[in-house]
Amino acid sequence: MTGDALDTPSAELNLNHADFAPRDIKTAIIKAGGAPIILPFPDDVTLSAELAEAAVTTFDGLLLPGGPDVDPTLYGEEPGRNIGSVTYPKDRFEQALIKATVAAGKPIFAICRGLQILNVTLGGTLYQDLASQDPDATIRHVQAAPGQYPTHHVTVKAGSQLAKLVGEHAYVNSRHHEAIKKVAPGLQIIATAPDGVIEAVADTRDQQILAVQWHPENLWQQDAAQLRPFTLLVKRAAAVRTAQAFVAQPKVS
Repeated sequence: MTGDALDTPSAELNLNHADFAPRDIKTAIIKAGGAPIILPFPDDVTLSAELAEAAVTTFDGLLLPGGPDVDPTLYGEEPGRNIGSVTYPKDRFEQALIKATVAAGKPIFAICRGLQILNVTLGGTLYQDLASQDPDATIRHVQAAPGQYPTHHVTVKAGSQLAKLVGEHAYVNSRHHEAIKKVAPGLQIIATAPDGVIEAVADTRDQQILAVQWHPENLWQQDAAQLRPFTLLVKRAAAVRTAQAFVAQPKVS
C-alpha cells in the first residue's frame, strides 16, 4: 500500500517528513492473510514512473488508502476555494503505480482518496467539494461522528463482487468532501449513496479493480463483512502470484 508523509518533524523520532501508513489498514491486510508493504513516495516527481515500475515487481496487489485531496490540475481544473490540502508528489507517484499495476494485471483495492486518484488516473474527474458543487448531494458526507461509526447507507449493484462481499445494502462511514464526477473509461459504478453520490466503482469486468468511497478499515472490527474487500484483494493477489509462478516454470523437454 502507498504511504503518506508528515509535513513537520516527528516529535517522537525527531525525523523530518517521516513516512507513515494507516495502522488500521495494515491490520486489516494481515487479518485477511496478506503481508503489507508500505511504498513511500519520492519528493522528486521525475522519479515517480521509474520507482513505480520497480515497485510493481515487489508486490502482488496494490492498496490505495485515504489521505489528502487530489490535485485538481490533474483532471484539468484549477483549485477551487474549498479544496483541501494536496500532496502533488504523492498524486504523481500513485498515478504511476496505478498505471504500472493495471498494466501488470495485478489487483487494486482503493479506499476514499484512493478511489478518487484511481478515477482521475484512468481519465475521470472529481467534484472538488460536494457541498458547493453538487446540488443533489443532500446527505452529510463529512460525518461528525467518530470514524469507526457508520452514518449513511449505500445501495450496491446486484450481482457485483462488492454485493457478494457486503450485501446489496450496506451501512458505512463517510469522511470525504470530494467525490467522482465523471466516471473514468473502463470503470463502472457499483454503489451509490441515497443522494446519488458514487460510493464504489470496479473495472467493467469486475475482476481486477475495486474501489470504495468509505473506510472499511475502520468498520470491520464491528462489521465482519467490511473485512471481505481486503480478503478479496489478498485472494486476487495470491491468484496472480500463482499464475506468474506457473508461467515462470521452466519447460521440460
